[in-house]
Amino acid sequence: MVERLDAPQPAYPLPPIEQVPDEEIDRPEAGKQIASLIGELPAVVLGAASFSALYNTDDHISGTNPLRVTRLALRYGINAFDTSPYYGPSEIILGNALKALEKEFPRSSYQLITKCGRYGNTRDDFDLTRAGVRASVARSLSRLHTDYLDVVYVHDIEFIANVRAPRTSGNHLSALESEREAYGLEEYQAGQVLGDGDQEVLGAIEALRELQEEGVVRKVGVSGYPLATLLRIAILVLHTTGRPLDIVMSYSHLNLQNRTFEAFKPALLERAAVKQVVSASPFSMGLLTPKPPAWHPASGEIKVAVAKAIAMHNERIGRESTGPTFSELALGYAFGQALKAHTPTVVGLGHIEDVHTCARVWQHVQSGNIPVEWQTHIEAIIHCFESENVLDKSWENPSF
Repeated sequence: MVERLDAPQPAYPLPPIEQVPDEEIDRPEAGKQIASLIGELPAVVLGAASFSALYNTDDHISGTNPLRVTRLALRYGINAFDTSPYYGPSEIILGNALKALEKEFPRSSYQLITKCGRYGNTRDDFDLTRAGVRASVARSLSRLHTDYLDVVYVHDIEFIANVRAPRTSGNHLSALESEREAYGLEEYQAGQVLGDGDQEVLGAIEALRELQEEGVVRKVGVSGYPLATLLRIAILVLHTTGRPLDIVMSYSHLNLQNRTFEAFKPALLERAAVKQVVSASPFSMGLLTPKPPAWHPASGEIKVAVAKAIAMHNERIGRESTGPTFSELALGYAFGQALKAHTPTVVGLGHIEDVHTCARVWQHVQSGNIPVEWQTHIEAIIHCFESENVLDKSWENPSF
């Protein structure tokens, strides 16, 4: 459940930290620290949408599990957290966990990333006004028990920005080449405000930059799904304000099924002068797992192809004594591509074992010790997506 700005705030109390289990499973495995920085962010960022009903039961997120996940992540060196008011109680649960852990991990030891503007699934649930942005940031500060935020994105701008695209699903790489004009990405279109939606997004950026000048927000950016829209808006911000965005995040575009982030990142850095670009969701919001969430927005075609790829992989490893799971391959592939692209990865971690798995897979990738058979499995999965005609295809752009 998403809490609107004017709604009563739920409470997720925790017991004293001394009463929270701290067992062998709560400690990192030796030699698997995640210490790499990419720009000013760690290479791996914990996505705290997992601390919500989007991905876990209320019983799970109401107990000490999120605190233990947060603590273990920090012990491994995952010291940045991505959350949002849209993720229901995520900010509250994460903030309470970090407050409880403040003796072991003071505020200076981690970065907090949140969002503003989106609070639900209808047009009325978006508020990009100056007053709305300031109220949202103030609430996030309170929920997260901090007096500053390292990054604040305007959340899911594709819902508000004016639409400029010849199609809203499929492969959008032509936006960088033959169909630049159709996507609003020709040089002469760089400063064009297409309508009220674009203006709303620009207004929210201005409001966040006021908070940046006040020292409350350190970096300002935008987040969303369609890469072409993120690129157009980032260029628009540069040309209309004279300043580039500090950071841009896209999700579900650097994974086994869709790799198009790799092509768009250079344009974001060069044409829009964005200082840092982040990729989120190596599991594509749970799509690349054995049990995708029922609400997942992917097309039926993509869902069927993923199910076929998982079944094919399970049959292959069924013939081996040991073999990587489909999810391990998805994570390893995304980490590997992100490292090549010099891009931080936001990954949702909701259970203690998820954190250990993340660290093990990261160590394989970072050290260059990925088992040879992993690459064989990855190539087979990508070939499956290609033969099903869904490789590098995006689902329908989110909209009202």
